[in-house]
Amino acid sequence: MTDQTTQPPASSPAKESAVARFFRETELDTRLLGMLGALALIWVGFHLYGQMFRGGGFFLTPRNLWNLSVQTASIGIMATGMVLVIITRHIDLSVGSVLGFCAIIMGVVQVNILPQYLGLGHPLIWVIAILVGITCGTFIGAFHGALIAYGKIPAFIVTLGGLLVWRGAAFLVARGETISPVDPTFALLGGGPNGAIGATGSWVVGLLGCAAVLALVILGRRKRRVFHIAQRPVWAESFIAIVGCGAVIAAVLLVNAYPWPRGIVRRYAEAEGIEIPDGGLFISHGFAIPVLILVAVAIFMTILMSRSRFGRYVYAIGGNPEAAELAGINTRWMTVKIFALMGGLAGLSAVVASARLGSATNALGTLDELYVIAAAVIGGTSLAGGVGTIYGAILGALVMQSLQTGMVLIGFDAAMQQIVVGSVLVLAVYLDILYRRKSK
Repeated sequence: MTDQTTQPPASSPAKESAVARFFRETELDTRLLGMLGALALIWVGFHLYGQMFRGGGFFLTPRNLWNLSVQTASIGIMATGMVLVIITRHIDLSVGSVLGFCAIIMGVVQVNILPQYLGLGHPLIWVIAILVGITCGTFIGAFHGALIAYGKIPAFIVTLGGLLVWRGAAFLVARGETISPVDPTFALLGGGPNGAIGATGSWVVGLLGCAAVLALVILGRRKRRVFHIAQRPVWAESFIAIVGCGAVIAAVLLVNAYPWPRGIVRRYAEAEGIEIPDGGLFISHGFAIPVLILVAVAIFMTILMSRSRFGRYVYAIGGNPEAAELAGINTRWMTVKIFALMGGLAGLSAVVASARLGSATNALGTLDELYVIAAAVIGGTSLAGGVGTIYGAILGALVMQSLQTGMVLIGFDAAMQQIVVGSVLVLAVYLDILYRRKSK
């Protein structure tokens, strides 16, 4: 007599959980979600600590979050370039000194040189100063890259030397003096009440951002159809579009909720002949110009890394430099271009940093190289090379700046701030090692 009982196959897959199905069908980056969760914990933690022990929660306020976004801009801009450097298994320790040197050069150009030839307040002074600063940074980066690629000198040594050389060069150019005041138009690029685009401009940017999110979802679906790639469910596409647009609108509401200070409003009303009502005059800051510069850099760098041959070469070199060279990639010339791009971004950061300060000082950019590297690593860029994202580096910069700002608000001294930042960096690298081990 034969047993008719049917046994389930041993290899039948376990039923997929709802959470696993959600992540599979939306294709969301779990590391990105983890970073966003960590950032939320940092923000809420500092805010609650302030409420319980400092007489009020000051972190989750429009004023603090607006200032936090401006403070993140300079480090975030450089972190997008550091991603490329680390992906290709190099390091750049000189970015802080390059920033300081470019800032001094721009200060000398717009304060001491150009007014003699163009006249004080000429509308081209700030434009020329910016071009000089970015060009200067690009040439310095290309010089470092040439020494690394063609001179066969390790990047650590070249950029460590650059850290010392360019800091000393900045001191010699400025003779140790602070160069100020910068051109008034140039100063707007640093933020502040006048260095923001206001409520109307912010809504325009927000609507453009929502349109971009919807366009990316629609074009992505169309591309999948063209290349015969499995489509995401409609609900997953809708979820991504709603969350993306919601985040953009929330950012607009946040920056528009931060008003100008009363003293500045009063002076503005007097100058414009506006009568201030009894309840006061509410004028929104809106998005700060440095934040818009960071967003523009992030978009450009994301397109460069994901939609261009240059980006594919960067990842190929980071994955296996020998195989990339055998495949016909000119790895030496690519190294020069990567470091030139890093230098140019350091020059752009110098624009934001010196404009925000309203002057160029020899101390500008001190220790920025450590925060930039930390931002890239915390954002998921692997020191082993081949792995890294632009949005991850910007989120890493936001995490770093959130830690610093929060510790200042709750009264931590400088020593404790350094201990916390160093510990977070080590923890981030350890978590990256665990993640890579698990993925293998």
